[in-house]
Amino acid sequence: MNGPPPAVILVRPQLGVNIGAVARAMMNFGLTDLRLVRPRDGWPNPDAGPAASGAGAILDAARVYDDVASACAGLHLVFATAMLMRPLTRRVVTPERAVAELRALGLSQGMGGGILFGPERTGLETADLAVAHAVCSIPTNPAFGSLNLAQAVVVCAYEWMRQQETMPADELVNYSGPAPMEKLEALIVDLDERLGANRYYSNGPGRREAAMLTLRNLLTRPQFTEGEVRTLRGVVRILNVPRGAAGDNNQD
Repeated sequence: MNGPPPAVILVRPQLGVNIGAVARAMMNFGLTDLRLVRPRDGWPNPDAGPAASGAGAILDAARVYDDVASACAGLHLVFATAMLMRPLTRRVVTPERAVAELRALGLSQGMGGGILFGPERTGLETADLAVAHAVCSIPTNPAFGSLNLAQAVVVCAYEWMRQQETMPADELVNYSGPAPMEKLEALIVDLDERLGANRYYSNGPGRREAAMLTLRNLLTRPQFTEGEVRTLRGVVRILNVPRGAAGDNNQD
């Protein structure tokens, strides 16, 4: 069973020429799903086409999203590329390992994943990284480690092509794979609503943002299955029902 190639998700990309170069790199190595989160100069961008050098079909099919979580909908495993680790607890893996996990998920479950790439000047922010299950770090010269956007995509896309016939040695048995990102996001929204209703965020400014970052980190890192996420949503709902009441504990 072969899963789809990973989605390439560009978060707040700044230059159309860089988006076009990314599309060219994707076409070189068999990736087709390009997703854009709030491109700075809007979309479509006339500067992207010439830089794509024949990969216009990928640009034409590119989808635009308002936030990272929405761009990850339908994906089951998401890696975020980063040079510097933000204050989050996450596994950090090489592109080789990230692609091996994405391929293993596709081969065993037929599920797809994605890779996040940040803005050219700043990279991904903490809130962006918090959406991903793990961080993909590209080994570079410590004295000069900066890659441009298309270069970073080329490294990961090349790994995808190189590993097309391989399978990682270690597998997790009786595991149905990570839940779709939109299911996990629904659990996080449920928690946010119930914590707000119970005044959990009333202890000062910035409390909600800090608490939600921690909760997102805690819930994303384990790569819960869809069944586990459904159970957790049921737990959140039933805990909100007064004792002895016939509450609604339906699980979407």
